[in-house]
Amino acid sequence: MPRRRWLSAVILAVILGGVMADLVHPAPAAAHEATTSAHAEVTGTGADVRVVLDLEYDLLMKSAWLYAEAYEAKERTEQLRQLAINRDAVTDYVTGRFAVAYDDRPCAPTMVGDADVRVRDKVAFAVLTYAYACEGEAGGAHAISSALFPDSESFVHSTETLVRYELDGTKGSAVLVAKDPTLRIGERRASDQIWEFFLLGAEHLVLGLDHIFFLIALLIGARRLRDVVVTASAFTVAHSITFLLAAMGVVDVPGEIVEPIIAASIIVVALANLLGREDDKLGRWRLPIVFAFGLVHGLGFAGALDINESGSWELLLSLLSFNVGIELTQLAIIAVLFPLLVLLRRTSASRWAVAALSVPIVAVSLYWFFDRIPLPL
Repeated sequence: MPRRRWLSAVILAVILGGVMADLVHPAPAAAHEATTSAHAEVTGTGADVRVVLDLEYDLLMKSAWLYAEAYEAKERTEQLRQLAINRDAVTDYVTGRFAVAYDDRPCAPTMVGDADVRVRDKVAFAVLTYAYACEGEAGGAHAISSALFPDSESFVHSTETLVRYELDGTKGSAVLVAKDPTLRIGERRASDQIWEFFLLGAEHLVLGLDHIFFLIALLIGARRLRDVVVTASAFTVAHSITFLLAAMGVVDVPGEIVEPIIAASIIVVALANLLGREDDKLGRWRLPIVFAFGLVHGLGFAGALDINESGSWELLLSLLSFNVGIELTQLAIIAVLFPLLVLLRRTSASRWAVAALSVPIVAVSLYWFFDRIPLPL
């Protein structure tokens, strides 16, 4: 295809991205993903248990059936005020959905201190701390149950509660879902933990449209099976490095920086497909570019787990399982899409295929890029 047509495709993508950024800019507190993840850190022993919950702020306020002024609050000061005003309603909802038991006896929850609010990936999360008073003989075992944000509430679906615990002398992590909502400390096998986090990693890649777009952009530019193997290997090695370092607390880069760069990485690779050729100088830089952006995508994968405890080697099994879930799902996508792209290149429409696939990717990624840039206060 002549260079002029490539440039026209690029200009079209830029225009489409700009229009989307101007017309479709949802407010962070009003735009939910199809699902959500609750985070729980549970520590203690015997009669005393402490639970710290991170719950999406506006979803929590809606689920507690509070007024719009509560769940539509945007400023942190107002969100804190609404949490204080509605302390009892919030506590009733949370403690009715999240429970701790000791030897099958329910532990009595009490909210400790004031609620806090923190922002993760432009979404406000309420941070709530509860003390659970348990009764029973020494040497018993705890159980943790979560039914937060169920499908029946119709706000989100398939909620997962990621639990990190240090109870009864045992450390570990687990994913609680509607069909398996209870964790009994000491009874969960290592194989259960591996499978849970494997599925979580696979789900994160499939539901993470930005990562899928990046992968598709890489495949569009790969003309031989060797290109696919080398490129995918570079991406895998790079994101595995930063994923493990970030999830273990060795590296800490704010999501406000990571997320726009991920969007920019998709734009760069897709534009390279539009402007570059295999024999161009641009092709020589493809592998280093993929590796560099793979490092950034690894930080994005780590953000899904929100593990920030430095040196948490007890969580290494969960982290490795999560990463393997990402890798195998990535390989499955490549195995399905690359043969289809090869067949497409053999048709008369092959010269239009790259533009037809790359222009929408550039347009959507431009929108993501501008949407993810933090707005000045």
